[in-house]
Amino acid sequence: STSGTIHPSRHYLILFEQCVCNHQKIRASLAGQAPSITAQQQTTYTMDTMASLISSVDDIDLSSNPILQKLSSSSIPHHTYPHTLSMTAEELDANVPLPNSNESHTKNLFFKDKKHGMFLVTACTDAEVNTKDLGKMLKLEGKVNLRLADETLLMDKLGVKKGCVGPLAMMNNADKDVTLVLDEGLMTKEKVHSHPLRNDASTALTPLDLQKFLTECCDVQPTMVAFPKKGAAPLAGKVPSSRPEGDKSSSKPKLPPKDKSAPKATNQNKKQTKKGETQLALKWKKEENFAMWYTDVIVLSEMISYYDISGCYILRPWSYKIWELIQDWFNIQIRKLDVENSYFPMFVSKDRLEKEKDHVEGFAPEVAWVTKSGEGDLAAPIAVRPTSETIMYPAFADWIRSHRDLPLKLNQWSNVVRWEFKDPTPFLRTREFLWQEGHTAHASFEDANVMVRQALDLYRRVYEELLAVPVVPGYKTEKEKFAGGHSTTTVEAYVPVAGRAIQGATSHHLGQNFGKMFDINYQDEKGETQIAWQTSWGLTTRTIGVMIMVHGDDTGLVLPPKIAPLQAVIVPIVSKKHPLENFKDYCGGILKQLQDKDIRCKLDDRSIYNPGWKYAHWEQKGVPIRIEVGPRDLENKQVRLVVRFSGEKIDVGIDDLAETIAKKLDEVQKGMFTKALQFRDDHLVKVTEWKDFVPNLELHNLVLTPWCGGEHQDWEEWVKDKSREESLASRGEAGEDDRTATSVAAKTLCIPFDQPELPEGTKCI
Repeated sequence: STSGTIHPSRHYLILFEQCVCNHQKIRASLAGQAPSITAQQQTTYTMDTMASLISSVDDIDLSSNPILQKLSSSSIPHHTYPHTLSMTAEELDANVPLPNSNESHTKNLFFKDKKHGMFLVTACTDAEVNTKDLGKMLKLEGKVNLRLADETLLMDKLGVKKGCVGPLAMMNNADKDVTLVLDEGLMTKEKVHSHPLRNDASTALTPLDLQKFLTECCDVQPTMVAFPKKGAAPLAGKVPSSRPEGDKSSSKPKLPPKDKSAPKATNQNKKQTKKGETQLALKWKKEENFAMWYTDVIVLSEMISYYDISGCYILRPWSYKIWELIQDWFNIQIRKLDVENSYFPMFVSKDRLEKEKDHVEGFAPEVAWVTKSGEGDLAAPIAVRPTSETIMYPAFADWIRSHRDLPLKLNQWSNVVRWEFKDPTPFLRTREFLWQEGHTAHASFEDANVMVRQALDLYRRVYEELLAVPVVPGYKTEKEKFAGGHSTTTVEAYVPVAGRAIQGATSHHLGQNFGKMFDINYQDEKGETQIAWQTSWGLTTRTIGVMIMVHGDDTGLVLPPKIAPLQAVIVPIVSKKHPLENFKDYCGGILKQLQDKDIRCKLDDRSIYNPGWKYAHWEQKGVPIRIEVGPRDLENKQVRLVVRFSGEKIDVGIDDLAETIAKKLDEVQKGMFTKALQFRDDHLVKVTEWKDFVPNLELHNLVLTPWCGGEHQDWEEWVKDKSREESLASRGEAGEDDRTATSVAAKTLCIPFDQPELPEGTKCI
């Protein structure tokens, strides 16, 4: 406890993580007033000009600006400053010089085309925008005639005058009939400066925060295009990294033709295709920009596609097959526990949802309501299920009459809608997601508790045995437990590089609370009326996202063999001298041998792609083993195996190939888990003194600390406040913007089941 009182019987170790978010810092060096500042001059300039700069912002009254109001209400860090009125990008560069080349103003062009619609193009000020090339980059079919639109149309569609337009104006496009085209070059900058509907001020945002504003505040998914710099050779055939709808990448990727007369462009940020690479290459490295790397991986590996409703995503076959493999394994396991599959409706009435007060309060902000049918209003609103306790338990009350009806154990595979507004991320935090949810009723607390732990152990096995991700099983604190339940157990995973923990799955002991609310009563052996004890437990498609973050690398996915849609792919090395026909029988025999061994495999005999492209494609999709078959392999009755996880290359004969590959797949599965476990354990530290707490969190470690018990809920808030205070002090900051998240905050994860020994007399942290 904070008083230092010793509680000998209540020394638990509690697991914490660091909550690292973007922290908005005050930046006083405004572009236009500091055209050239050395590192030594920076601090002096900042202090001397602070008052005058704030005053100048107040003078032009930006308080009522709708863009800035939206940014602030959405807690998106931004920095807005006044400057000389500038009508063009050239004037901006001249009038408002920026601190360095890693920041950029924007050039904005509003085009219309009679057939293809309207486009707002936002690019770096030094980008070359050619309308003929633009049509090709956007893959516009048929006749393309892009023309600059007049100011009347600009006002009508984006609500701005000429010279004031920028990507932030997409918030005014109520009809959603303008396509935003963003220059990939802007995404490599530290800051993007753009007009907030007026050309005497600019707003600076990081590329990630700009994308967040567009997707969450404007419901806009921009199309990314790589514009060449003025005077540089165009990037012919460039495929937009955002993979807009309709782009199936059905033709063989081609490198741009060489132009010997063109100067060689330097590529300091390494975001464009290098010589010799296919267009499949990721543009971001995992340790360079984790969030953008994750987005690159899930899109380019064909795991997801974006949808026109923010927070909702399309699971493509590659990711859905992973979910099916998890389902197949899980169904086998729960049948051993006498759990049966069922399905309940996705809608719940308001009366039922609100029957359990604590439960509905926990989900109220996330509930989506249906209020209309066609043009008419419903007599009463109905909710789309955020979870199914209140949907299933009235049926439990009808079905359970006697102790002979217990235990009742049901599971359903379904979708759930929770209208999250905070940072939607594919697989991890989405407004609709897939899951399984188990619900059981028992005659005693002890029987229900056994079920809780059995379900949680299945979740541990999903992560560790299937996904090769180590987890920490434990109890949630009273503050963090499931709303309306008695207790919550959890498995917590650790994400390398990001240094974050993530809740993997939960299993809840509901006690008798829901039984009382929904009259789930039964007659025991003595004929006395009793209330059933209940459990609920769930696992979601978040599992896929966790697996990607833990194992993925700078090439793409790295899939554990047990859940890989394809465990091996056969790639014949064809050429003009050695056509595909020469390999068909040989490769066909290998395919059959592997399939007979129940190894999920495929022969890639597509003629439109060369072997190098196929290597890159399947590596990016994370296939555990690639089987290469060349002319010499035909002669020597062998193949070459290339292991995705380790990069190992071995030549093996085909007689016992299936056995060899099966053993190698097992070896890879174990190796991936061992590597992830070692990394996690290297970042799991035990701290018994407060002075070591915050420093370890700042090192992206998970921290085990002594704790005096669940009744001290205020203690968790104290730790949060204290860690924030010490973090800010260590950075020399007196405070932070209330609209932003803390830069460092301790978040309670769980009380692990596996408790290490503590010396006698150890105090609560």
